[in-house]
Amino acid sequence: MTAPDLPRQFTIREGDLRILNPFDDVKLATLGRAIRLRPGDELLDLCSGKGELLCTWARDHGITGTGVDISSAFTAAARERAAELGVTDRVRFVHGDAAAYSPERPVDVAACVGATWIGDGVPGTLELLGRALRPGGMALVGEPYWRRDPPDEEAVTGSHARSRDEFQDLPGLVRLFGECGWDLVEMVLADQDSWDRYAAAHWLNLRRWLDANPDDELAPELRRELTEDPLRYVRFQREYLGWGVFALLRR
Repeated sequence: MTAPDLPRQFTIREGDLRILNPFDDVKLATLGRAIRLRPGDELLDLCSGKGELLCTWARDHGITGTGVDISSAFTAAARERAAELGVTDRVRFVHGDAAAYSPERPVDVAACVGATWIGDGVPGTLELLGRALRPGGMALVGEPYWRRDPPDEEAVTGSHARSRDEFQDLPGLVRLFGECGWDLVEMVLADQDSWDRYAAAHWLNLRRWLDANPDDELAPELRRELTEDPLRYVRFQREYLGWGVFALLRR
């Protein structure tokens, strides 16, 4: 049976970006060093996107790993990146449903960076990651949080949240990890510059695509997004929403 796939809007919006979150290559490298990866560590990356985490960490730290993503385009890009960096013997990428994937054996690090919807939120995603880990293994979770309390519904929806309760503030998120039975042992947070680089890259990708595809059936929808999203971002998301990757060990 053919695996489901992401709608085209996602691949158009992400364009040639390699990291599909508000993280830059410096922060991704910092995270790899901060969690003290060792040569031979085995990783599982659920919703692996274009594979930058696994590919660069395989190159820089000698890890091995498997990435799983529902996007066939992202999976193909991840395989190309592995070949570009010379790590095809250390990492592999699977097109499929990350929530349903079971590794062949327990891994040292299990990650879900920016896609906790696969477990209907942080608690369910931690449960998915925990099932894949060897005893003493580490979970990595990428998750938004409220930098500031949104004052009204306009600020909530302008930050791409369905409700105020969809995200915690940072202390609440750390508290939630503990309530789920995990110790927070490291974290690397996005800053406004890494948010800007990620968000603004989408606008350029959309504009270039619209210029090249004015008659595409998606053009009206993406034209509206490009018109509305920059103002929404600078008014709300940039001011109220934070994001980070959190390293956790089970208690």
